[in-house]
Amino acid sequence: MSSRRTTTIAGSLLTASFSAVMILSCTAVADDTGPGSSKGGKAVDEAPAGVKLTTQLPEKISVDNSSQKTAITATVKNEGTKKSGAIRLLVVGFDGLQVKNVKGCSALASADLPEGSNSGFSCAVGTLAAGKSKSYDVDATFDVNKSGKICLPVQDSAGKKTFWQQGPVPFGTSNPSPNAPATPLLLGTDNKPVAPGGDELPKTGVGSDVLPLGAAGAALLSAGAAGLWWVRRRPQ
Repeated sequence: MSSRRTTTIAGSLLTASFSAVMILSCTAVADDTGPGSSKGGKAVDEAPAGVKLTTQLPEKISVDNSSQKTAITATVKNEGTKKSGAIRLLVVGFDGLQVKNVKGCSALASADLPEGSNSGFSCAVGTLAAGKSKSYDVDATFDVNKSGKICLPVQDSAGKKTFWQQGPVPFGTSNPSPNAPATPLLLGTDNKPVAPGGDELPKTGVGSDVLPLGAAGAALLSAGAAGLWWVRRRPQ
């Protein structure tokens, strides 16, 4: 075999190998949002007649282990038979999940955040017709060495009534992969973090095995308490 032909074949193999690595790397860090789910959601204040508001989060997200970045799609739906009237959607992060930006929405002031949360955005949805939905792209970070939760309340435009609230519901995994490029997290799963060496770290907060939504979720969702959302405890 001539040296020229040998060089050509070697170059082709090197190019193919490089392309394969690039494809695998891109696939590993891509978000797999999967189907939407209203897991952890509950109707709160009575909505107007003919209006049924719900939210959805992806069943699965993927966190880049080097940057801690992840992307989430938050969807609000009107499953009723009449238009909703003016409403707003809030996107709030807890513990290891921090909301960095929600496209088209405004950041909540620190004084307006619920107790225990670290970040939040308010989205002026406007009026949703019957059977219609609206989705928002959420940029967030997730510290896989901690538990992390997200909360989606749907309120009237003034924030006086909360028609629906999903969460605070956790994202997590019971089979972490600290040495992989990305960690897949499932909705409604308490995170079981481990160190890169494989030793399990203690979970943050109270025992989530007993309280699936965590202490913050219980405080927001407990009927008969001070209220399911902090607006009831704050003067308008």
